[in-house]
Amino acid sequence: MTDSKQICFIGAGSMAEAILSGLLQHTDTKAEAITMINRQDKDRIETLQNRYGIISPENKEAAVRQADTVILATKPKDMDDALAQWGDQIQSGQRVISVAAGIPTPFIEERLSAHPPVVRAMPNTSSMVGASATALCPGRNAAEADLDEAIRIFSAIGTTVVVKEEEMDAVTGLSGSGPAYIYYLVEAMEQAGVNEGLSPAVARNLTLQTMAGAARMLLETGEEPSELRRRVTSPGGTTMAGLNTLEKHRFQEALIDAVHQARRRSQELGNAFPSPTPR
Repeated sequence: MTDSKQICFIGAGSMAEAILSGLLQHTDTKAEAITMINRQDKDRIETLQNRYGIISPENKEAAVRQADTVILATKPKDMDDALAQWGDQIQSGQRVISVAAGIPTPFIEERLSAHPPVVRAMPNTSSMVGASATALCPGRNAAEADLDEAIRIFSAIGTTVVVKEEEMDAVTGLSGSGPAYIYYLVEAMEQAGVNEGLSPAVARNLTLQTMAGAARMLLETGEEPSELRRRVTSPGGTTMAGLNTLEKHRFQEALIDAVHQARRRSQELGNAFPSPTPR
């Protein structure tokens, strides 16, 4: 599929805007190739139309029918209603990409009578700055070309990986919720700096650059984090004193359990959208 193909968003929230912005900035997709439909908030559509030059279609049914790719960007609780309203407009020759958290592809496929290919995506909030970690999983009718198009779209807002459907809850616990864990760590490090006499501004600057530098070291060197940690930890030194304290408080165990509990909660939420009974 070339970048001249039509894309229709159903839903106009922050994730839809992040994808839209990434496509326009980092691919050859043109604003006139994108339409966006929102259930209620007309002001939101007008804002995005003025900001990006996208089309707010008068004939919404036709916009859905004519799109090569339909991106379902509604809230999970609104997905059933959205599929009931627009599902009959989606044809077998189109592809559907869902970014609704927790909703498995079979739930969507069962509600689309034309049986188009469906790809499920799990981005995270860093998509707003083009740095999302997005996991993708193809549905039963999705071909390689459908997955390739999803990769193209989400590569515009960060990096992508392809996983199995049953791995999506783990993705949610790790990278979906992961930014919040990092922000929580930053909060603690900043406060620690202030407690030790630094100004809030200096504590924040040092913390953020330390985080960014460590991430860059991991990305660019390809080294294992345990090896990089070993290199900066001198026996009896300051870093070892800090690490011993983190170990005492079971820092790693707490993070591992946080991912586990988030994965379990994702699974519980997904149970509200059961897969169809095999025929």
